[in-house]
Amino acid sequence: MAQSRNGLSAEKAAQKAVEHVVDLTGRDSEGVIGLERTDDGWRVGVEVVESRRIPDTSDILAVYEAELDDRGNLLAYRRTTRYYRGRFDWDNK
Repeated sequence: MAQSRNGLSAEKAAQKAVEHVVDLTGRDSEGVIGLERTDDGWRVGVEVVESRRIPDTSDILAVYEAELDDRGNLLAYRRTTRYYRGRFDWDNK
């Protein structure tokens, strides 16, 4: 595992971010879609299912950005976008 300068690995930061977002939103995580080292810790993009639909291609997904300190404590989080599964427009993010 790659360690940060203060010991929290990227993998552990991603796991902690998912835990925080799932706990706060009460929604299921689809996974981590972005991870970035910052001066104060980590910024992690977590994709979650906001609304399950039938068929599942109609599910509404969202990306939450979580900011963690070097120990994995949550500093901030926010929903950055919502979209239907398979219809994310990267150019208009």
